[in-house]
Amino acid sequence: MRDLGVGFGYLMKGQRWVGRHGRWFGFGLLPGLVTLVLYAGALIGLAYGADDLTAWATPFADDWSSPWQGVFRGFLTALLFAFGLFLAVVTFTAVTLLVGQPFYESLSEEVDRTEGGDVPRSGLPLWRELWISARDSLRVLLRVALYGIVLFALGFVPVVGQTVVPVLGFCVSGFFLAEELTAVALQRRRVELKERLAMLRGRRMLTLGFGVPLTLAFLVPFVAVFLMPGAVAGATLMVRDLEGPQAPPPGNVDVDVDADPKAGSTPYA
Repeated sequence: MRDLGVGFGYLMKGQRWVGRHGRWFGFGLLPGLVTLVLYAGALIGLAYGADDLTAWATPFADDWSSPWQGVFRGFLTALLFAFGLFLAVVTFTAVTLLVGQPFYESLSEEVDRTEGGDVPRSGLPLWRELWISARDSLRVLLRVALYGIVLFALGFVPVVGQTVVPVLGFCVSGFFLAEELTAVALQRRRVELKERLAMLRGRRMLTLGFGVPLTLAFLVPFVAVFLMPGAVAGATLMVRDLEGPQAPPPGNVDVDVDADPKAGSTPYA
């Protein structure tokens, strides 16, 4: 249980790190702001077009008498918008990390540099890093969706569905949110998704202590944008813990793991 507090501590350390390095905080805000504008536009468009979309999808209700037609289509419209909002919340971090890959990678490198020790680099071209990030994000979202379906079904179980299931839902969301954030530092170390998940499962309480509070905070509108730079910094600090102690190289020279076959990295397929 001690790891829960340690994980939360890394979240706070990350926020303090960007607070001490204001230029990097502003630098890290840009991808979140871009993604926020895109999502806001999409949700506004959905809000305006949901009625028409629902009417188009339910032609069989055209001849229904009032008030049943309005109640039925109103319920479907609300459900459609709620689903769109849910997708926005679930995918916001993944899309922000994808949009901000160069930004967050640079921020993560700076955290490694200021904390001492190696500053690993993947040695891959940007297009290859973006492809790997998008591919892994899709795999993570599919896992989240499968867990979501199971938890949704369990939600109908009396008592358990109203108590245990919501807690499990936040734990699942927090775990995979932590995976997405630590992926920035771990991809630079050329650690693949399967290995990342195994690493995080090995320190499950640490991962939940980092990811669950962040998941709860991200439920507040706009908070995700301002916490994202510190979350990436904190995830990098946590990765350094997961890797074990590091000895600073002479002169604190950056090390490219791609040039060192003994670095213990696993190349991407």
